[in-house]
Amino acid sequence: MAGEFSLSLEEILRKIPSYPEELGLNLRRAEDRFKWFLASILFAKRISSDIAKRTYRCFEAEGLTRPERILEAGWDRLVQVLDEGGYVRYDFSTASNLLSIMRSLKEHYGSLEELYSMARDPEDLEARLQEFKGVGPVAVNIFLRELRDVWPKARPKPSPIALKIASQLGLSNIEPFESALVRLALEFCKRKRCSTCPVVGYCSAKIMPR
Repeated sequence: MAGEFSLSLEEILRKIPSYPEELGLNLRRAEDRFKWFLASILFAKRISSDIAKRTYRCFEAEGLTRPERILEAGWDRLVQVLDEGGYVRYDFSTASNLLSIMRSLKEHYGSLEELYSMARDPEDLEARLQEFKGVGPVAVNIFLRELRDVWPKARPKPSPIALKIASQLGLSNIEPFESALVRLALEFCKRKRCSTCPVVGYCSAKIMPR
């Protein structure tokens, strides 16, 4: 992603693919919304986005993208798949959390779609998601920010990291671009890759090599 100074800031941000797009997910399909929920749990840990993406793809390759299949796999197999993706730092706890989440989802709602249907409003939707073991505000934001145009009750507040990057760029209309802002923060700001950042020409915090 190189700088494109002939384009407006908004045009550049729209060209940055979201993580669901990179993973080949169509969030207008219920099965892909569940897959993104699974991926969001992986992305939420303090681990690189590259490891989270690779680990999700391992789950997909093993067919572990439905609650029933995850429960059938069991703890040992989940740990193995997590390790295959490089998710070794959180393999034990994440395997345990995934089993707990899938059991609770099946017992209390039947499906992720039914959970959404039962939620009274955006706040209730977030609260229900956070009732799952290991699903906190970060995971909920990652999950719901990509669903704003799909689920009317998906209206999470922009994350602090998105707000920070938006401020650096002088961007006030944050929600439509939150996914891109987070990617910029993780893949360019955090790694101090200002010289190759696609929005470097708009950034007040850029650090350029001397």
